[in-house]
Amino acid sequence: MDIKKRVTEIFSQEAKAISSIPVNDEFERAVKLLQVCKGKVLTTGMGKAGHIAHKFSATLCSTGTPASFIHPGEAAHGDLGIIEENDAIVAFSTSGKTKEVLDVLAGGRELGLHTVIGITSHPDSELRELSDVVLDMGTINEACRFQLTPTSSMAVMLAISDALALLLMELKGFTPEDFGKRHHGGYLGKKARQS
Repeated sequence: MDIKKRVTEIFSQEAKAISSIPVNDEFERAVKLLQVCKGKVLTTGMGKAGHIAHKFSATLCSTGTPASFIHPGEAAHGDLGIIEENDAIVAFSTSGKTKEVLDVLAGGRELGLHTVIGITSHPDSELRELSDVVLDMGTINEACRFQLTPTSSMAVMLAISDALALLLMELKGFTPEDFGKRHHGGYLGKKARQS
């Protein structure tokens, strides 16, 4: 195997997946719903998508939008109780068929969950039916030769969530000073305070 050639192919496949994300009015709807959310912003996802959802909540917190990640497995055992009226949740699932994620949304609605933003790829997913806004990941070919390891799809989820966080930050007029207040340690905090 030509390692350098294969690495280039993998990078190219993931970059193509990101550049093929359908950008439409749903992005504007999603950002505006998160901007005016009167409750909490929550995120959820299972497996690899859960790691992206967790990272998204951390990025939101550091850029002026307090957020929290709900693990779908733990939600079934009481953590669903974090959901209150007026909350918004961003749910990540490539297939849109992940039972644990769907259960969080159904149970959350019973608790007054106001807004569901779904991030999914499959056109026939149940997540689409449960969502107020759907951010479509597009048709994705994984970089994995077996089309099994979710790398391109995770790169797409990450790009979509980063776009949402940065748009929210800009709409809120978040400044380097604000960033510095949330990063009292480390290189980024020091850099922000010197701006």
